[in-house]
Amino acid sequence: MTFRPLHDRILVRRIEAEEKTAGGIIIPDTAKEKPQEGEVIAVGPGARDESGKLTPLDVKIGDRILFGKWSGTEIKLNGEDLLIMKESDVMGVIEQTAAVKKAA
Repeated sequence: MTFRPLHDRILVRRIEAEEKTAGGIIIPDTAKEKPQEGEVIAVGPGARDESGKLTPLDVKIGDRILFGKWSGTEIKLNGEDLLIMKESDVMGVIEQTAAVKKAA
């Protein structure tokens, strides 16, 4: 089954948080919060303005995004838990740096 979001909606897969803290403490499932980071796996064509002109979305497939704790609607598609949300629910895109500079 394939899914195509409409208008300014996007389909997001949550990216799971680390199982341990920086100090090495393992966090049990009952204490974990749902991650607020995800990967965009499908985008709609965009929203229409007052004149009917199509405005494309800023996010694209493959972007890593941050979103609000209560953003989106949870769905199950092909056995996978996903989120559908409007682009306006996205707080920002996480940019990956091309090269990490090491201190000498």
